[in-house]
Amino acid sequence: MTEYLLIINDGPYGNERPYNALRLAMNLAKREATHVRVFLMGDGVQCAIKGQETLQGYYNIERMFTAVLRGGEVAT
Repeated sequence: MTEYLLIINDGPYGNERPYNALRLAMNLAKREATHVRVFLMGDGVQCAIKGQETLQGYYNIERMFTAVLRGGEVAT
């Protein structure tokens, strides 16, 4: 089994780093024989706040986390 750890330390909106990390995590979690763990630290912890209002033109971080949790883990 291949294991991946992705660390997100940027806030949910304002740049594309959390979006890109979660997009990668979602795709890796779909693969067989892989385990994905997303660790949130610093401003990245704000990504895990449930019920955030998504601004127009931005991706929905909460929906992306739900997809990651189907095949992986999220830790703070």
